[in-house]
Amino acid sequence: MAVVRIPSPLRRYTGGQSKVSVAGATVIEVIDHLDAAYPGLKSRICDESGQIKRYVNIFINEDEIRTLQGAETPVGERDEVSIVPAMAGGSDEGR
Repeated sequence: MAVVRIPSPLRRYTGGQSKVSVAGATVIEVIDHLDAAYPGLKSRICDESGQIKRYVNIFINEDEIRTLQGAETPVGERDEVSIVPAMAGGSDEGR
């Protein structure tokens, strides 16, 4: 099973765990298995059509999946999957 690194904002879905092991041959299968084990997690990663949200970056080891095969990127047993939601914030003052 691949190890999935869970970012702080999503750990409430995993009972506070920062890493979980999940089966799946592709990124989208890993996300589906994550959601089966931790309900509600997929809706934070994917939109209503099942596409990975544009502000969520997912890495397989060191490679961002959008530079590979997107949600269909293969995931190996020893791979590490990192979910990285983009941070937003700041102020529009002075613009």
